[in-house]
Amino acid sequence: DSLTSTFSSLLPPTTDLTAFASREGDLLAGQAFQEEVTSIFASAIQVTKAEIVQPGRLMRVVVPSDALFFGDSAEIREGQIPLLDRIVASLSAGSVGLRHDMEFIIGSTVTSDKNLPTTETLETARAGAFVRAMHSRGVPPESVSIGLKPGDPTEIIMRFFVRTDEEVRLKFKESTEKQPPRGQTLPPSEEGL
Repeated sequence: DSLTSTFSSLLPPTTDLTAFASREGDLLAGQAFQEEVTSIFASAIQVTKAEIVQPGRLMRVVVPSDALFFGDSAEIREGQIPLLDRIVASLSAGSVGLRHDMEFIIGSTVTSDKNLPTTETLETARAGAFVRAMHSRGVPPESVSIGLKPGDPTEIIMRFFVRTDEEVRLKFKESTEKQPPRGQTLPPSEEGL
């Protein structure tokens, strides 16, 4: 089976025709981004799983960590540098009003008390090396986030999002209205708000 034949849709596209008509351009731009990501991974790296989670909005690619990094090392394989360059180019090519974002999540073993490790591990070093390599290659800094999740450390999950500018805009107005002036506290009746 080819990589493209393994893609499946987990969530159907919206069936609201009004919403579709107003967002048709965003959906098409998102699908074009997903096609670009598909082509990047089609031959560049061993892929365990690739799927379109939500057409035009979210896709997920799972790769073995040793396909991207040398075994037991946080050093990215030299042969994967063109892959990073292509991902950077795709993330940098957002359409007007849309952003392309990526999450890099690597599995990590948990401590005896079921928490993620608080000291540097191979997994945290790999996540750091990945984001530093992406930044050094020119990715928009706000487009890449990294993280750990409890799970298999030999697995890397990359999620690619298409988001509107409105979705990523922080909205501080609501929270700042309730804030007292610096150095003062809220009266006891308002503390729980």
